[in-house]
Amino acid sequence: MKPDNQETSDLAEQLNEVFVRPSGRAIDEMRNISFKTDIAPHANGSVLCSYGNTQVICAAMVEDRVPGWMRQQKVGGGWLTAEYAMLPYATLTRKDRPISKGKQDGRNIEIQRLIGRSLRAVLNLKKFPDKTLWIDCDVLRADGGTRTASITGAWLATRIAINGLLAKGKLKEDPIIDHLAAISVGVYRDRCVLDLDYPEDRDASVDANVVMTGSGQYVEIQSSGEEATFSRTQLDELLSLSEKGIKELVQMQKDHLL
Repeated sequence: MKPDNQETSDLAEQLNEVFVRPSGRAIDEMRNISFKTDIAPHANGSVLCSYGNTQVICAAMVEDRVPGWMRQQKVGGGWLTAEYAMLPYATLTRKDRPISKGKQDGRNIEIQRLIGRSLRAVLNLKKFPDKTLWIDCDVLRADGGTRTASITGAWLATRIAINGLLAKGKLKEDPIIDHLAAISVGVYRDRCVLDLDYPEDRDASVDANVVMTGSGQYVEIQSSGEEATFSRTQLDELLSLSEKGIKELVQMQKDHLL
């Protein structure tokens, strides 16, 4: 049996133990988010989207034709497709370009498909006839959350591009149905946290990427444990945190477009 003074000391130590994120943020606090538009002057719409130290250049370009499969199958409307890449100097150690290896990067393919699916969920492509919208997301600096920053920035670049087409009379109707944003959440040191930076993403036992519309509808949820499991209670908390973050991101998009 421990002496009374030892038990008192142990209790005091437990009470004084405070959860601290590496960045010092609150569990429901995002990093500093910023959008810098017109970063690529030759694109129809472009944004440098920053989630803290993560920076992604998102550009939208319009092509006056649709993919061959649409013409062959006589599918009406237009199309949107996305490409994602991480620049060689985006991380602490140089990352080879996929072309230097002579093959596609599986992670890049997965992320660009996610970006394309997410954006197509908030576009009525029937109102974008005979056109293809190309979305290019190039990671300038990676510090966690590159795919979520890509989606949020790509929606804003798309909005700018569509606004330009409408202003020039090249589109009769607005094909964009709703806002779109994405954020990461995870379980770090047994606590659910919002918007993971690299140290948290590296050490999280559970991480998730959540994509939602401005009206609060889910587009996609990617979640997994890293040699760990998580409970329904934790999942609910993660979703609540992501909803809070996405509401803030959508409001930032709206404020930027004013």
